[in-house]
Amino acid sequence: MWDAVQYETRHHYVTDYGAELIDLLAPQPGERILDAGCGTGRLTAEIAAARATVLGIDSSREMIEQARRKYPHLQFEVADLTAFRSAEPFDAVFSNAVLHWVRPPETAASAIAAALKPGGRLVAEFGGKGNVRSITDALGEHPWYYPSIGEYATLLETVGLETTSAILFPRPTPVDGEAGMRDWLRMFCGSFVSEQRFPAIEARLRPQLYRDGAWILDYVRLRITAVRK
Repeated sequence: MWDAVQYETRHHYVTDYGAELIDLLAPQPGERILDAGCGTGRLTAEIAAARATVLGIDSSREMIEQARRKYPHLQFEVADLTAFRSAEPFDAVFSNAVLHWVRPPETAASAIAAALKPGGRLVAEFGGKGNVRSITDALGEHPWYYPSIGEYATLLETVGLETTSAILFPRPTPVDGEAGMRDWLRMFCGSFVSEQRFPAIEARLRPQLYRDGAWILDYVRLRITAVRK
């Protein structure tokens, strides 16, 4: 279960970084766009401000309820991307900081391809190879999928999507305050790691990630665009 209020207040950087991805999407008036993993809907609303018709989907009911409260004029649905189907195809699929959560990735890619009309485009950014490596090393097991450029471009090719651009880049990401790491673990790992482990994980990570009074997480992002053949 996601805490939508905490997500917006303590982890708003996730959405903040996604704003420049909208520039890459370049939504046009009248386009039909799917926001896959819309969270609390802020980026969905920014896409809609370009006069595109946008549908936001997320597997978290809490996130969708918050999105509907904030943007009652927009359309949101609780939906698992791997099972999502639409009778009417989209001009574009947009996804920010989501696809590393969606398993199996092959099914997610197939659903994205099926949602697009021929010539439709995918614009996505998510955790790539090496993302939060210090944290995953400390956790041991984790549910995330962090592919390389080659791995993900090949996957897209198998479902009929041709990669048009891809970049894998480090994005050191500060989180607020002394409790920043604990808050991050609670938000993003609470569903699969006991909170009793948090102090030990935090102590292990402090020498690597805590400096000058702040936690700086070792994010690595994969930004990719593709078109449906």
